[in-house]
Amino acid sequence: MKLLPLTPADYPALTPFFEHQQHRLCVYSLPSLLSWCNDEYQPFGAIDGDALIIAAEFNREKEKRHLILPISPQRQYSPEALHALARKLDFKSYWFVTEDYLQQYEIKRVEALFTIREQEEYNDYVYRTSDLTELKGNKYSKKRNLISQFSKEYLEKDRVRLAPITPEQAPECIRFLNEWCEERSCDANQMDDLACERLAALNTIEHLDIFSSQGLLLRIDGKVSAFGIGSYLTATMGVLHFEKAFSRIKGLYQYFDSQCARLLFNGYVFINKESDMNVPGLAKAKRSYYPAMRVKSYELVLKKTPG
Repeated sequence: MKLLPLTPADYPALTPFFEHQQHRLCVYSLPSLLSWCNDEYQPFGAIDGDALIIAAEFNREKEKRHLILPISPQRQYSPEALHALARKLDFKSYWFVTEDYLQQYEIKRVEALFTIREQEEYNDYVYRTSDLTELKGNKYSKKRNLISQFSKEYLEKDRVRLAPITPEQAPECIRFLNEWCEERSCDANQMDDLACERLAALNTIEHLDIFSSQGLLLRIDGKVSAFGIGSYLTATMGVLHFEKAFSRIKGLYQYFDSQCARLLFNGYVFINKESDMNVPGLAKAKRSYYPAMRVKSYELVLKKTPG
């Protein structure tokens, strides 16, 4: 079995592996796996029978190299099979192991083979779609108030237009993303989380004609001022990969978020809005929308001598 670099061009060939996948962490979305690629990080893959094996390789921080759970529409790898696979491919750990997976096996069985560590920075926030579209109740009163202020200044004056993102609009979205990044100095360190996310967003936008992702953009006075991109994750859950809006426009983010929930995730019970990466401001913002659940992520580190 030889691991080969994965690129967006591999999307059509890999799609069948993800059609019935049930892992609720955002990393198990195929567009996400293929778009997060930069000078430091590269996804690799190989076919093992009816399963797709995914590995992450790092150029500088090689201690971070890891596997994720194999993806197969037919079967699930047991802890013993995971251990054997990692040894065969010379990897020391699995990242993004779901709590659902661990609960299917006796903890002693898993701990005989691996050291289990929670990855708090990668625990995903999951919301009910209806909560984000309707914003009902006292807990969302501040959000509704901000939307009301935005409505008076922009919606009631007919200054706002919403439209699906198409490949032809990619240059506009890229210009907006560059300006959004300037506000936050997210290119100051090319390897920090914001800079890497920017590159992933650019990869996704540039390959919208390949990915089955759905995008929404918002223009104010003809200028792109917000965009969001979402994809399928499980039968009941979509994932919102990117959602950006100019912070200088009061109420814009709150209005746009409700529209993303309504237009991109119609038919889904839940929306996965990914993790906070241990960024305090991001964590506060995500908590302010009252997630229905947190989907925990775990690292499994191989024990040298099982037992």
